Formats: sequence, C-alpha cells, structure tokens
Amino acid sequence: MIMVTGANGQLASLTLQELAERNVPALGGTRSPAPGQRRLDFDDPTSLDLTGVSTLVLVSAGYAEDDQVIARHQAALDAAVRDGVSHVVYTSLTGDGDHLGFALAHRATEQLIKASGLGWTVLRNGLYAELFGALLTWTADGVESAFGDGALAAVARADLAAAAAVVASNPAPHTGKTYDLVGEPITAADIAESLGVAHRTIGLQEYRARLLADDTLLPFQPPMLASIATSVRHGFLGTTSPGLAQLLGRPLTDPLSVATDTAAAMRPDAS
Repeated sequence: MIMVTGANGQLASLTLQELAERNVPALGGTRSPAPGQRRLDFDDPTSLDLTGVSTLVLVSAGYAEDDQVIARHQAALDAAVRDGVSHVVYTSLTGDGDHLGFALAHRATEQLIKASGLGWTVLRNGLYAELFGALLTWTADGVESAFGDGALAAVARADLAAAAAVVASNPAPHTGKTYDLVGEPITAADIAESLGVAHRTIGLQEYRARLLADDTLLPFQPPMLASIATSVRHGFLGTTSPGLAQLLGRPLTDPLSVATDTAAAMRPDAS
C-alpha cells in the first residue's frame, strides 16, 4: 500500500488525486484525518503507524524551524524502518536551491533517508509557479516585487504531484535516484505582461522590512522569503532540466499561465 503524508496539504492531496486517477490504491496520512485517512502527527511519534505501508511518499513537513522539521522527518523514517516500509519517496528541493533559507532541512533529510537502509527516491522539486504568482504585490497601477529581472524555472504544483504519483506507483525503477524537477523560466515582468499591468521592482532592503513588519508571518518566514527573492533576482533559480517532462512523458503545464492565474486571483478587486 502507498501512503502519502500531509494529506490535507496541496501537494499531497493532488498526489492522492493523481494516484486515484491511475487506479492505484493509496492512503492519506495527516494530523487531522478525514474518514478513510490515518492519523499521523510527526510531533507525536506514538501516532506514527505505518503498518501495511510498502511505499511512503514523505511530503516535506517544512512549515517550521530546521530542527523541528528534521526531527519530524527522522520520526517518520524511524517508524518506516520499524513497520517494514520498503521504499520512501521524498519531496525535496531543487538542487539550484542549496543557498535558500530552507534548504538545510531538505538536504539533512536526504542524508537521513540514504542512511536509513530503506529504498529511496528523492524528488528535488522546483519552486511552484503558484508561489511565484502569489509573491507579487498588487499596487494601484500594477504589481511590484523584489525579483528584479531574474527568472525562476517555475513548475506547476500539479506536475510535481503527478511525478510523485508516477514514482510511487512503481518505485523499483527509481530506486536510488534523485530527480531535479523544474519547469520553464519565467520572470515577474512576464507575469505582469500577461496580466496586462506594469511591474515595479523594489529593493531587497525594502522587501525585508515589509516582511519583518508583517505580523502574520512566523519568525522563520521573512528570511526564507527574502532568500527566494534574492536568489531569483540574481539568477540562481532559472536553470532548466528535461527531467520532469521525461518522468511524466508529456509536456509540462505552462508555468506562466499558472502564475498569472494565481496573481490575478489575488488582485484586490478580484471577485
């Protein structure tokens, strides 16, 4: 049986949907399970029951500081070893993202997986096109961002979910492999042009100050978001790769359309 962790999250729920469309039985695991799901709370190791699971799709529990994220993933791997899981598919971070503020937990988890004795596949996911669109800020006359002219090899979340489903459905050919799964490079100006508005670039100092003043963000989030902005701005996240299209056996979803739709939905006057 396949289990997908973080079942109520967007990537995991799409992965479960992909598996269902392929008629591949799969179970969702989550802290707050719906009917038909299994309770999994990475902060409560006693809740981690992986009996009957052959392939675990470990969706990164990255919404926390590094030490907590790594401890969560270690607990999941310990349970996988104990309960006889044979293969782990981990949703990691693109290789171009090593310098990002949230990369360390991903790389540490990759090391833990490789040392676990389990079969494994690492999916190094690029940054979502949805995220890129969401990080543009609407103004009275257009949008602004700290991305400058830099390009992001953005990828639709649904394509990454499809890749996870492909590997989980038949993990044997993917054992011991690391895939870098990125999309096509797009810029903030491209999104603005698609929206039919102007794009204004702001400096990183101004962007960080805005983030620090936003009391809806958790303490680890401003440096994380600032690291994305400077990485895009200075050309560190635009590298392309054919790996995702090859894995899916089809063309990728257009990231510009996805990013544009996301940004449009966040427009203050959007209905």
